[in-house]
Amino acid sequence: MNTITPKPKLRYWLISIIAFIWNSIGILAYLGQAYISDDDLKLLPEANQLYYSNMPAWVTSAFAVAVFGGFFGAIGLLFRKKWAYFLFVLSLIALIIQQGYNFFIQDYIAMTGPQLMLPIMTVVIAIYLVYFSNQKYKQGFFY
Repeated sequence: MNTITPKPKLRYWLISIIAFIWNSIGILAYLGQAYISDDDLKLLPEANQLYYSNMPAWVTSAFAVAVFGGFFGAIGLLFRKKWAYFLFVLSLIALIIQQGYNFFIQDYIAMTGPQLMLPIMTVVIAIYLVYFSNQKYKQGFFY
């Protein structure tokens, strides 16, 4: 017996493409942070230099899992794969771990000032992608 999967509407494709672009930018941010040269590091304010120099490997790993999980989750959305939801959940968990370090262990606000828009927006988008992919999973959009 064949299962008929609903055809996604334009909104689905727009969200999937935006998720792919958003997470691609996240990968670029991760690579820029993980492979920052000593010369480039010296150009940053002292607080940022200390932040990057003293970051534990587990935080860098959480950052990598968050962005690569989101990136491959977005690819899963584009190809309508069931595993997209699980990768977005993994990405969100890793993002919460990373942000927990930034806000509760490392004093992110002291380093950046009240610039909370990007961290808040990142978490909101990650939560939305988990919600969106879960809804599409339940609606049978995935193979």
